[in-house]
Amino acid sequence: MPRPMYRARSWRRISKRIPSGRAVVHYEKGRPGRARCAVCGAPLNGVPALRPVVLSKLAKTEKRPERPYGGVVCPKCLSRGLRNSIRALVAS
Repeated sequence: MPRPMYRARSWRRISKRIPSGRAVVHYEKGRPGRARCAVCGAPLNGVPALRPVVLSKLAKTEKRPERPYGGVVCPKCLSRGLRNSIRALVAS
């Protein structure tokens, strides 16, 4: 019988074969969803889908792309937003 905390379905069950040949069940948290664009909702490239504990141990440059609004807005929405803001400046 697993520990009470591992009985919840928020834990993934993984069958492993240990060196003695016996099959055991290991528990780990489920994989998180992909990071998404704040404007259009498309999955963001360059942003790893990791649990917060693992993500916090990565270097800053490994967490998100190095461009304005990197890790928040996709490149298409960023270029569209920049184009619109430049047009607004030119028009005024």
